[in-house]
This record gives sequence, structure tokens and C-alpha cells, in this order.
Amino acid sequence: MASAPTVTASTSGQSLRRLASFAVVFLVVAVALLAALAPRLVPDTLAGRDAGTLAAAVVFAGSYLALAIGKIPFLAIDRAGVALVGACLMVVAGALPLENAYRAVDLDTLTLLLGMMIVVANLRLSGFFAVATVWVMRRAHRPLLLLVAVVAVAGVFSAFLVNDAICLVLSPLVLDLTIALRRRPAPYLLALAMASNVGSTATITGNPQNIMIGSFSHIPYTQFATALTPVALAGLVLTVALIALVHRGEFFGGGTPFAAKLPRVRANRFLIARALAATVVMVGLFFAGQPPAKAAIIIGALLLLTRRVRSERVYAEIDWSLLLMFAGLFIVVAGAQHALLTPAAVEAVGRLHLDRVPVLSFVTAVLSNIVSNVPAVLVLKPFVAALHDPAQAWLTVAMASTLAGNFTVLGSIANLIVVQRAASRGVAIGFWDYFAVGAPLTLLTIALGTLWLMR
Repeated sequence: MASAPTVTASTSGQSLRRLASFAVVFLVVAVALLAALAPRLVPDTLAGRDAGTLAAAVVFAGSYLALAIGKIPFLAIDRAGVALVGACLMVVAGALPLENAYRAVDLDTLTLLLGMMIVVANLRLSGFFAVATVWVMRRAHRPLLLLVAVVAVAGVFSAFLVNDAICLVLSPLVLDLTIALRRRPAPYLLALAMASNVGSTATITGNPQNIMIGSFSHIPYTQFATALTPVALAGLVLTVALIALVHRGEFFGGGTPFAAKLPRVRANRFLIARALAATVVMVGLFFAGQPPAKAAIIIGALLLLTRRVRSERVYAEIDWSLLLMFAGLFIVVAGAQHALLTPAAVEAVGRLHLDRVPVLSFVTAVLSNIVSNVPAVLVLKPFVAALHDPAQAWLTVAMASTLAGNFTVLGSIANLIVVQRAASRGVAIGFWDYFAVGAPLTLLTIALGTLWLMR
């Protein structure tokens, strides 16, 4: 009998939260629609002239709040849907004409992402990653060696093939590997997530935000890699050290070397050789100075010319929702910039001294943990472009936004992919399990990266 008031209170609280969520959504949509009608209903008035600006601010704030949460409570919509709705409301409100919205979408970024996803899909479907896993199992006979192997594989692959895609591919393989070896999966999954973030710092093609930065900044691939590869390498060493320190019982417990029965791997040697050759050529074109988007999409398209793998299987591996989210975000941010970025706002941000590497690193890291790293880069774009050394500033933003992703489990899509894949197999990685390693790793790597870029 005593539980009835508790159940009633819980139901009442849920109803209030649902009502609040719907009210916020209604407010954002209503403001956008009223802004579209205001110039006709009350022309030549302050309300008619400023309605679009107000609507842009409301849509921008609402979109970024939903993106930070990852969804709209009590609605079946994800980040991609939020970005698309926000983009449409920006156009409806008149904050950005439809023609300008089309131009706001950075096709270089979307093209490069699509090409990289096709390449990774071919590597996975050929069986390459499964073969690599068996190779590791044959050689990593102690827990610490296995940790080093996971960090090295995740870090190196993520540097060239987009960390989100690598986490999607490697998460089930690491789970299978650790379970077969009768080890605790959690420390190795933490290593996968964190090493993929750290390793992706090294190049333009390492993660989505770096891909955008490469498109915005036009920094040559080799220059970018030369500047940030040392930070990534040092970060991978720190990743091994911190995980081994926090999980001492797993890695320094002694015992005999372990071994496991090697699983049977379904792989096609011809397809592996073909996909690997294409990857090597693609990376070679990057370093040769070819536009990354051009090189990636051409190599990806050529990989579709095969009799052995149906195109539909490759398309099923592509994260179309990520591409949609990017397209929507470009328009949301462009609308906010068009309506809200006044000279006074630029001057106010200028007083933050973003031209100083430590300041820009701090601002980027904090913003990345509030709204996520991709939206943070888009918000910073107009301010970075106005600095006296944009190339140095963009490298700083790339370093800090990427490494900030390790601070919490919510810091990057790669983290969430690993945690969700683990949960589907009954392996729980809690917020504090991640934070115990991720927080010190983030602080140390960003401090190291800041010092390196200041030299």
C-alpha cells in the first residue's frame, strides 16, 4: 500500500517532464512560424524586422540543447533529425534564404566522409579486421601486451579511417577477443574508445571535426599530420599508462600467459588485398597533396566496381544519419551566423584572446564537452577565421576538440558506439568507469598538445 504514492509521484513527474519537453518544442516551432509571418502581418515595424533574428536565436539554442542531450525527451528523434528540423526552421523563419542554405552545406566534408565510409566498409566486408584480430590473438599472450595491441591498432587505423567507423568495426571484435581470452572486456573497450579519439588527432581524416577543419582551413594533409602526429603518439602512450594504472589488477596480477582457441575467420584474400591496396593508394594521395575529398570519393567509387560484393552491402555500412546531421548542422550554424553574428558580437569574442593557444584550447575543450565537438567547431569557425594566424588556430581547435572527447563517455560519438556495443553484449561501462581514466587523460593530453603547439 505504501508504494502507491511513490508510483503516483513518479508518474506525475514523468508527465510534467513530457509536458515541458512538448512545450519547448512547440515554442521553438511557433517562434519560427511567427517569424515567417511577421514581415507580412506587421510590416515596417520593429517586430517585423527583428522577428527573424529572434527566431534564429531560439532555433539555434533549441537545436544545440537537443544535440547536447542527444535527443528530444519523449520524442523518437535523434541528433540527425534534430539537425534537419533545425535547418528547416532556420529557412522557414527567414534567417537564411533557401539558396544560401544550399551553399552553407560543405560538400567537401560530406564527400570525404562518404568516401572514407565506403573504404572502411570494404575493409570490413573483406574480412580484414577479423584477420587482424586473429593476428593479435596469436601474439598478445599477456594482458599488458593485449592492451598495447588494442591501443596501437585503434590509434593507427583511426588516424586515417575516421574513428567512429573504426569503433563500429572493432568493438565487437575486441569483445569477442577478450571473452575468448577470459579477460575483463571493460579495460580493453576503454582503450579502444580512448585510443581511437587520441589517434584520430593526427590527421585530417581521423574524425569528423578534423575533416571539417581540413575543408575550412585548406591546411595541407602533410602539414596537418606533421603538426599533430607527435601529440597523438604521446597521447597513445599515456592511454596505455593510465588504463594500466587504473586497472592494475587486470594488467599486473601475474599469472601464466593466456591463450585461446583461434576462431575460424571468413575472409576473402583477394578482397582484402584489393581493399588494402586501395587504402594505401588513398593515403598516398592524401600525402601527395591531392584534395582529400577528391581522393577518397574516387577510391571509394572504384571499390564499388566488383563482382564479389553487392553494392547494397556496402551502402548498409554507411552512416547516412551522420551525413544528414552534418548537412543540417551546416545550415543551422549558417543561419545563426547570418542573423546573430554582428560586429559587436565578433568584437566581444575577440576580447577573449582566442589567438592565444592556451585560451583557445580551453574554450574549445569546454565547448566540445557542452555541445559535442562537431557543433563546437562549427560555432568557432567565424571567430577562428578572423584570427591573425588561422592555420595555427585551426590546429589548436582540432587538437583540443578531439582530445576533449575523452573527458566523459558522452564526449564523442566513438565513445557512445563502444559503450552501446558493449551493453548489447551484457558488458556495462558506467559513467564513472570511463571518467576515472578519461578525465586525467584529457587534461594531460590537452596540456601536452597545447605546449607542443606553443613551441
